[in-house]
Amino acid sequence: MGRKLLTSIATIPDSVQRRPGALEGLAWNHSRGYVPLVATAQRFEDLGYGEIRWQKRSLRDFGDQDLEQLALNFDLLVIDHPHVGRLASAGLIEPLEDRFENGFLADLETGSVGRSFDSYWTEERLWALPIDAAAPVSSWRPDLMKESSINPPETWEQLCDLARRGFVVIPATPVDSLMNLYMLCCGLGEQPFSGEAPASYDIALEALQLLRELVRCCSPECLQRDPIQTYRAMVLNNAGLYCPFAFGYSNYCRSGYAPVTLEFGGLVTLNGRSLQSTLGGAGIAISRNCRNQELAFGYIEWIASLSTQQSIYFQAGGQPAHRAAWLDPNINSSCGKYFRNTLETVDFAYLRPRYNGYVEFQNRAGAEVHLYLRGRQSAAETISAMSEAYFRSVETAS
Repeated sequence: MGRKLLTSIATIPDSVQRRPGALEGLAWNHSRGYVPLVATAQRFEDLGYGEIRWQKRSLRDFGDQDLEQLALNFDLLVIDHPHVGRLASAGLIEPLEDRFENGFLADLETGSVGRSFDSYWTEERLWALPIDAAAPVSSWRPDLMKESSINPPETWEQLCDLARRGFVVIPATPVDSLMNLYMLCCGLGEQPFSGEAPASYDIALEALQLLRELVRCCSPECLQRDPIQTYRAMVLNNAGLYCPFAFGYSNYCRSGYAPVTLEFGGLVTLNGRSLQSTLGGAGIAISRNCRNQELAFGYIEWIASLSTQQSIYFQAGGQPAHRAAWLDPNINSSCGKYFRNTLETVDFAYLRPRYNGYVEFQNRAGAEVHLYLRGRQSAAETISAMSEAYFRSVETAS
């Protein structure tokens, strides 16, 4: 398409023509996931390039919901990378790798936080541009930690001891529990899906037991909380002093966002090995049914560029995907050094599969792990059910 590499927030690709007709986009329902898209769309329209209207869905739907019908009804989609296999196989989103000048995608790849850029590739094609980077990281209430003379734990044993004293909260919804299980498998020395099953039996068994030991030390309410609900409980209800792993939200480090601020950091060690969390974040994709692809490509190039990520996107509450924004001193000074303090963890994060059928596995496997954590089935039953769900999902892919 012969696009010009963006150099400032006011620069829009030359190929984008000012023309009427609004595009419809779908984001997720949080200040981090929705407000920066509305703000950038408004700036885009103010500059005369066209209207983009954003709608939102819940965080749970962002990770779990089937996107097929939505892709038919929206022009732009903010997606979780495990969905790209299904969307691409069904021909619902546009491939992007040949639609920009080489310099632009090279900049995104070089500037990727962890494997964020790689996560939107499958079948040797790029299906979304990274605009948000995240992974589970630790967080705590510095005011309450100081009052209680407690330091953040450094090891799994210290974490469990703190949990037994009633100071720990974790998100343990089905999908979060599965992400936590992946993390523990990595910590035990085996990456998920490295063999013929999601994990070898012995590793899966030990990981499940470790996770249940920790969950049993926490409030039962944790089983119903996602990361956003966990952070809200910490800042609004003093529900806990420390959260060992939840997808990070830099908003809770920003002055004035909540009644109190949180501090964020890395993960504890397990058997002397650093835990490896699971990559999250978000990418922006273009529907095959998009009514104005020229406008859509111009917008996604602009919103993913460093100049926008480093300015209006972050200023409006967004969590950038560009590495230079994560290292920006001004950005870090305005949010308690969230980005510098968690960058190593996100860089090290495990990348989930993206094959067609994976999301169905994730939904089923998360539900099985949740049953185990609630005492509804044994570890052996859980491992068997996860393996069955995996084999079914692979059949879907083929």
